[in-house]
This record gives sequence, structure tokens and C-alpha cells, in this order.
Amino acid sequence: MSTFADRLLSFLATFPLPSAPLPEGVVAVSPYQQPEPLRLLTQFAQRYYATNRPRVALLGINPGRLGNGRTGVAFTDPTALAAWGIDNDLPRRREPSSEFVQAVIMAMGGPQMFYEHFFLGSLYSLVLLKNDLNYNFYDSPAVTQALWPDIQQSVQQMTTEVGLARHAAVCLGRRNGQYFQRLNGELQLFDELHILDHPRYLMQYKRRALAENVARYREILESIKKG
Repeated sequence: MSTFADRLLSFLATFPLPSAPLPEGVVAVSPYQQPEPLRLLTQFAQRYYATNRPRVALLGINPGRLGNGRTGVAFTDPTALAAWGIDNDLPRRREPSSEFVQAVIMAMGGPQMFYEHFFLGSLYSLVLLKNDLNYNFYDSPAVTQALWPDIQQSVQQMTTEVGLARHAAVCLGRRNGQYFQRLNGELQLFDELHILDHPRYLMQYKRRALAENVARYREILESIKKG
């Protein structure tokens, strides 16, 4: 029987680039078609996703170039990846979202316990760039419209082929939540959506309340895990 890791690696390694150029000079890049991110993701998945258990999804917008784009692992920069036991020679530049997520994972007992129940990913699975800078799929209505079928495909495949839990999912980001709710209304994938403030927002604007925000995440996630 295939594991969650097997199915996740197959999905990400084969997820297609857009079939036509995106509007406004936006380009999509797949970290999983690059040797080093794919190698690191493979090690990570085989370590933390080695069972067949469905995972509850925590989904952001789309990957960024400095975290997931380098490590292959969502919301996990090179420093966090090394802390989770995956050696790498990548530059130790911290990514704020990864710092917050790392704190949440530690508050919930560490990566082995966390990833046995949860999956971190994105609504759209590929990095988006404009002028070599991170871009969100919702930054332009034209880009959103062009990518919407691919976003639908991404979440549909993650749910039905990789194996996400269906009783609940977590949306990372309030604005992202508008699109996740629309998507779930169209596809009817999850019974319940929990929309939380995005880790980057919390680190940029609410850093003084880090402990309280980590506790809030933990409260929601523990309630879903018991589900």
C-alpha cells in the first residue's frame, strides 16, 4: 500500500506548469522539478509522511521562493528543515512564516507528532514570481482567473489522490480564505474550514503577541485533530 509520502511526492513532482503564459509577466516555477528541492522534500516526506493516515491540510496561498522554493517543504526554510533533521547546505536566511510555523509545531510536541496528523501546503502548488519577486495568485484578478482551473486541480488532487482528511481544513490567511471558501463551495471537498491569520502577517504585525497567537493556532489544531 502506498504511503502519504509516496502519493505526495508523485503529485508534486508531476504537477504541471500553466499551459499558457500568465498575464502581467507572472511566471510559475516548480521547485519539485529542480533536483535539490525534490531531494530535500523526498527525505522530509519519507521521514514524516511515511504512514497512510489522512492528514488535515493547512493551506496557504502559493509557495514562496526563499522557503518552499528552496527546501521543497511548505512553510519550512533551510534553518527549520535542519532543525527537523534534514541536513542541507542552503543559506540560513530565516523566513518569517517558517519561524511562526516552527513555533506552532514545537508547541504541539515537535515535528514527528505534528506531521502525523497535519499537512502543510498551498492552494496553488507552484511558486509564482513577477520580476523575480514573490507573487500571490490573488494579486491580480487576471492571474487569479487564468490560474483558477489549476488551483481547482491542485486542491482536488491533494484531497482525493494524496489523501487529505475531509472533516476539516485550515486556511492560512484571511484574504486567502475568500478564495478557499469559493473553491470549497465549488468542489465540496471539506466539511468545515477554519480561517486563521497568515503566519507572515502575525510575525510582521503581531510579533509581540507571538505566544498568544501560537496558542490560538494550537487550540484550533488540537480541536481538529481530535475531530
